[in-house]
Amino acid sequence: MNGVELFLLGRALMKLGEDALPEPPGGADRYAGSTRLVLIVASDIAAHPDTAISEIVTRTSLPQSQVSAAVARLKEAGSVLTAPDPSDRRRVLVRQADEVSERVAQVRATGIDQALVAAFGTDDAERLLEVKAALDVLARHLMGTGPQGITGR
Repeated sequence: MNGVELFLLGRALMKLGEDALPEPPGGADRYAGSTRLVLIVASDIAAHPDTAISEIVTRTSLPQSQVSAAVARLKEAGSVLTAPDPSDRRRVLVRQADEVSERVAQVRATGIDQALVAAFGTDDAERLLEVKAALDVLARHLMGTGPQGITGR
């Protein structure tokens, strides 16, 4: 595999992930670009609790305005909490909410089988298990997921 193939694989995996997510509430467009940005920011916050907006901007390379908008959406949904930075009251720190909202729980509980079946055009159980095992290996090495991996539902 070369860099181009890895990039294309990453894009294919993102498409699979988008297809696996449950429909957005209220008949919204299916995961428009702004929603993808919210998912990127949410995953960064999960990996870096009590982080400042400027730090999220640096890690994600997203514009500050988009990060701030994503944090506002996550806060409105009850997914994150914000608080002033005790060492610099001008900064706001962001962390995941202690309790998971109903929507976040729904998104996290959604499996990937239907998206894989649609992508492969088959529901061959052996093939699905092989692909999910490979995804678990990638997740373990690239994301540090626990023993159940990303598909352990």
